Amino acid sequence: MRLPALLLVLGLVWTPAAPISRQSDRPPAADLADRVYAAAFNLDHDEAVRLARQLVAEQPDESRSHRLLATVLWTNMLFRMGAVTVDYFMGSLTKSKDTRPPIPAELEREFSAALDRAIALTEARLDRNRHDLEARYDAGAVYAIQASFRASMDGSPAAAFGAARKAFNAQEDVLDADPDHVGANVIVGTYRYIVSTLRFPSRWLAYLVGFGGGKERGISMIESATRDPSSVVDAVPALLLIYTREERYGDALRMAERLSDTFPRNRLFRLEVAAAALRAGQAARADEILTREIARLPEDTRPRVPGERALWLYKRAAARVELGRQADARRDLDDALTGNPAGWIRGRVHLERGKLADLAGRRAEAVEAYRAARDLAGRNQDPVARREAENLIGRPFEPGRSPFPRPGARLPSRKRQE
Repeated sequence: MRLPALLLVLGLVWTPAAPISRQSDRPPAADLADRVYAAAFNLDHDEAVRLARQLVAEQPDESRSHRLLATVLWTNMLFRMGAVTVDYFMGSLTKSKDTRPPIPAELEREFSAALDRAIALTEARLDRNRHDLEARYDAGAVYAIQASFRASMDGSPAAAFGAARKAFNAQEDVLDADPDHVGANVIVGTYRYIVSTLRFPSRWLAYLVGFGGGKERGISMIESATRDPSSVVDAVPALLLIYTREERYGDALRMAERLSDTFPRNRLFRLEVAAAALRAGQAARADEILTREIARLPEDTRPRVPGERALWLYKRAAARVELGRQADARRDLDDALTGNPAGWIRGRVHLERGKLADLAGRRAEAVEAYRAARDLAGRNQDPVARREAENLIGRPFEPGRSPFPRPGARLPSRKRQE
């Protein structure tokens, strides 16, 4: 159930504040909301929170204002947790509190208060008029955020089930009335994709309680939303992750480039461009981007995610392993370990060390590194790295060949791994 958790967060946090892009009488508050989105997605978190609080002060009785504040605060929490990259999401968001940085209690309290207020306001509006389409959309959007929060912070997607079902049902109602609604298409499409990836018992239960499925239909719904410029903040991140999981690496690279072009102050989107390029077989381009951005890191004094520099170095080392620049890759890996990397990054570093040993013909040393990577991945809920390490224990690394099977494929037998 790891994929549902990560998609709940990446694809459903940034639901549009309202379908205002299609309104001719765009309200003045919409411009302020746009500034909130731009600040948050450009990593200017303090400014985003300030503007979101200003929006709430100007529109205290609007559910969308409180939802946007909750979204900004939740994004801040994800940043503090280090949950900001496709690699992290492809691992797992169901990390225990023992393996993630603590979240300030006051931040979580303000988020909960904003979310509760948004729910109360939108439910009151629906009580007045159950056919209010905007209120129905707002309800679906706010419950999607609640599901996202519960899936990751409570450590189990099961905790998000009730809120997720409310979100799905509300947005299905919106699509019945307006099939082209951007935000509703993203949310329903994402849930349909999630359901399609579940194992049979869970998928059957999801169908039983009212969730729809269909992988291709879900992806198509999200893709249709990208025709609207407002979709950059919701559909594009979801597609970046889905395309990566589906091994559509060229399409994932396009999504990463679109995000980076739209939000040029977000250095982490440039990291995603490099990572996507590496997956797409463009190691030289990845190395070029990473080298340029690592040199710029000292100039950016804004807060960083935990162990961020180690993450950049690990990525460049991976590119250099593919390029055969073994000495340069080794220096990056050694440097990364001095930067207090997050546990899952430390596991990835050991993976790359094993590859270097394999390339040098030191198989016993490589297997030792892969076993260390496997153990670290297990402790840090990183199934992708664990799967890769287990495969490499049984088969030496070769540049350009994927060392792990597609998600859901059977792993090598334990006898072979050892």
